[in-house]
Amino acid sequence: MPGLKGTYVHSVDEKGRVTLPARLRELLGDRFVVTRGFDRCLFVYPEEGWEQLERKLDGQPLGQSDARAFKRLFFASAGDAEPDRQGRVLLPQHLRDHARIIREVVIVGVSERVEIWAREEWEEYSQPHVRDYDALGARLVGM
Repeated sequence: MPGLKGTYVHSVDEKGRVTLPARLRELLGDRFVVTRGFDRCLFVYPEEGWEQLERKLDGQPLGQSDARAFKRLFFASAGDAEPDRQGRVLLPQHLRDHARIIREVVIVGVSERVEIWAREEWEEYSQPHVRDYDALGARLVGM
């Protein structure tokens, strides 16, 4: 799977649909999964990536309450998505509520997935991390 990358700003229409950039749609495929993400964003996985994640989460012990709770919330909020002919994808209301999405979104390619953020949430999240970019890179990948 080629890496999903880039940052794009789009608007959500009155029906809750957002246009995914053509390059990301091409890499995600005809069908993908949208679910609740971390840090108040949405995660979008290509089918193959979603299946890999499912297998990983299925390996978590049923007796562990944290694993049960996470799987319930994560899978309960997930849904299959297909872009229409204009490349728009419907973001269900419960997911828009989770991510505080009202009008403008920032769509970010993050290697194996796409994240969809309310523009204000992305700016609030990314600004402090941009200041720490060099230190983060040095710690994580030895850059």
